Amino acid sequence: MRVTAATKEATRQRIREAARELFQSKGFEDTTTRDVAREAGIAAGTLFNYFASKEALVLDFVAEAFEQTEAAYRKRVRDAMPLEEELFLFVATGLRQLRPLRGFLRPALETELNPAAMSDAENGAALRAGHLEVVGSILQKHRPHDPPTAVQFQMYWMLYTGLIAFWANDASAKQEDTLALLDHSL
Repeated sequence: MRVTAATKEATRQRIREAARELFQSKGFEDTTTRDVAREAGIAAGTLFNYFASKEALVLDFVAEAFEQTEAAYRKRVRDAMPLEEELFLFVATGLRQLRPLRGFLRPALETELNPAAMSDAENGAALRAGHLEVVGSILQKHRPHDPPTAVQFQMYWMLYTGLIAFWANDASAKQEDTLALLDHSL
């Protein structure tokens, strides 16, 4: 039997839906790839034709959230915004997009998005690059004669991932403590 591109995409989406539901209901640690495969209605080994690991599934969700972040940010940004306000808008928009993943972001933060593991984090490199490209365009818009340096990008990424880690555990109402930390950091 020949497997079409549409069939592959449908299977991929079933895997994603099953994983998201299980990660949210059982938690990342208590969900196995076998659980995900069973919930998606596929053989356990078939899952690995689509995703290398549970962490890869989380990273796929993060990639989707990052894409949505950029689109939502572009709709809300205004030309006359000060630099700090525009960066706040971009990061806060990202947190809103990541909200459904909040309970199981830790694996991505510890591996693929970890600033200390950047040389080993091949899959996260593209996500990081896309995110930093937007940040770079924001900085260039506000400071056209002062291009951002690699050190500034590294410092920003450390701040950003630290902020996400703080936010993932922030029990304040509407994560107001995270927004205050972001505002103070900028």
